[in-house]
Amino acid sequence: MSALFEPITLRSLTIPNRIWLSPMCMYSAAHEGPETGVATDFHLAHLGSRAAGGAGLVMVEATGVRPDARISPWDLGLWNDRQQDALARIAALIRQHGSVPAIQLAHAGRKASTGKAGSGGGPLAVADGGFPIVGASPIPFDEGYPAPAELTEAQIAELVQDFADSARRALAAGFQVVDVHGAHGYLIHQFLSPLTNHRTDGYGGDFAGRSRLAREIAGAVRAVWPEELPVLFRVSATDWVTDRPSWTVEECVLLAKELQAIGIDLVDVSSGGLVPNAEITVGPGYQVPFAAQIRREAGIPVSAVGMITEPDQAEAILADGEADAVMLGRELLRDPYWPLHAAKALGVDRNWPAQYGFAVGSRG
Repeated sequence: MSALFEPITLRSLTIPNRIWLSPMCMYSAAHEGPETGVATDFHLAHLGSRAAGGAGLVMVEATGVRPDARISPWDLGLWNDRQQDALARIAALIRQHGSVPAIQLAHAGRKASTGKAGSGGGPLAVADGGFPIVGASPIPFDEGYPAPAELTEAQIAELVQDFADSARRALAAGFQVVDVHGAHGYLIHQFLSPLTNHRTDGYGGDFAGRSRLAREIAGAVRAVWPEELPVLFRVSATDWVTDRPSWTVEECVLLAKELQAIGIDLVDVSSGGLVPNAEITVGPGYQVPFAAQIRREAGIPVSAVGMITEPDQAEAILADGEADAVMLGRELLRDPYWPLHAAKALGVDRNWPAQYGFAVGSRG
């Protein structure tokens, strides 16, 4: 049996293979009036096709837990019934194709309120449809970006509750896995790193203070999620900054241990995103060593992501014990049927959707 196509069980949920769709913002949500943040037919087709293509787990993009939590006004949200109902259609379609529906819950912090990434991005003023931004400390993301308002402890408590409330809605919508977004320079990561957290209260200072928000959100989500279903947590293993104190893989190992004690079942390992112009060494599987280290030293299941493009490469990552699953992003954008093509390349018998069966192996 190929390691890539071996099922994996987290708590009582069995995921049919180790090829998982990484959450990627599509900037295609409704963004006006009462429909703002609502998933559209694009999301239904986009995510449904990855399930039909054989991914074992299909994760909905970073979904804001409140209106000002979104990266842009075109991102998904999950704070009202309209959003929940639209996402329920998607979760049902994913399950219909035999995949596990998952959703990532997020707050963008100081990186919120931007334009579409494909249209230049950059900060979006409130007058132009943006929204006020908050952060761990009043430090702008980059030159030309506004300084976020520093969250008060009372506001932090409300935010923790927002994550729990969105998790309840995700469950009601039919999702079987929820992923807390603690990476890529968004709010939780902003609290974790000393580069962006200059607080002097109980949410700043040493590792215990800087990781407090991550632990509180993880605990709040775990508390409302069914005991038999898994909760994941995405981390940036490093800020890729070495000339001053920053977030490191060693601290990420410590966090992973604490998250596991809280009840997190798998750590989704990525890196970077906190500061602009970080010097990142990019290449095939460049983030896999971080996942392997966290898996080895924290003793928690992990997924790996980052330029994983070839079936043999993905197979080796799992077979060598570097990760328990692989998250594919851009490669699954290029080829929604990558899992089925990978099965053929690895000599694994996998059925295509019945509607497409007559075309498999045919060149006519």
